[in-house]
Amino acid sequence: MNLEIAFVGAGKMVSAIVQGLLRTETFSPTQIGCCSADDGTSEKLSEATGIHRFDDVDAMLAENPQTLVLGCKPQQFTELPLSIAEKTANCLILSIMAGITAPRLHQSFPKAKNVVRSMPNTPGQIGEGATGYFFLNTPEESDSKIISSILASLGKIYLMQDESDLDRVTAISGSGPAYVFEFTCALEEAARSIGLDSGIARELALQTIIGSAKLMETSEFSPEELRNQVTSPNGTTQAALESFSSDQLREIVKRAATAACNRSIELSNA
Repeated sequence: MNLEIAFVGAGKMVSAIVQGLLRTETFSPTQIGCCSADDGTSEKLSEATGIHRFDDVDAMLAENPQTLVLGCKPQQFTELPLSIAEKTANCLILSIMAGITAPRLHQSFPKAKNVVRSMPNTPGQIGEGATGYFFLNTPEESDSKIISSILASLGKIYLMQDESDLDRVTAISGSGPAYVFEFTCALEEAARSIGLDSGIARELALQTIIGSAKLMETSEFSPEELRNQVTSPNGTTQAALESFSSDQLREIVKRAATAACNRSIELSNA
């Protein structure tokens, strides 16, 4: 067996990475392995993609993968066998777990070739993610390329020079999709409150968010310029934006992002 990359965990994010790697032919199914807690996820992923499934981490690491991706839950990470320290010598370690710092990963994998901590987000499940990542040590060019190819399967990637920036990434792109979902809920609720039918309220809110996002992605104008184009003097949009301003919407978002960042730091230090 020529195992090149192994995954601990087989949830949605790992599934997205595996499918992306296969789609881009970065690896073949025979070069990929996975194992997970006894919840059936690794079996489903193996059946769907043709990759190898292992009963436990020790059996998977016995195949000497070049890269080990930690896609399990943080609490499951602490349950991994101590034998992984020896069995990951010269292995490249990539974590997509929240809250586990690079130095802490190094303690568990002291003989690893390098350790990489990353923070993907849920749109990565459809290849539209934003992922920040950080190398504990200066990487070799080949290692940099392999990590880039793995994370790029989720969407756009951003290399951080300071690990503390990952807490900030967590606050913006990591938690950010929830902010967009919450604003969409608020828009839908507002639509109902002014008398629209529930069905059309939902559809209008969703399509407005989706269409606006696509316009921002394809436009040469900044979000602020696009906002100004929609806003006629003394018009309906200006009335709404003045209400946002009086309620200090931007300050609310800043406080929310700061709270998320601070919580990320607390979890990392726990």
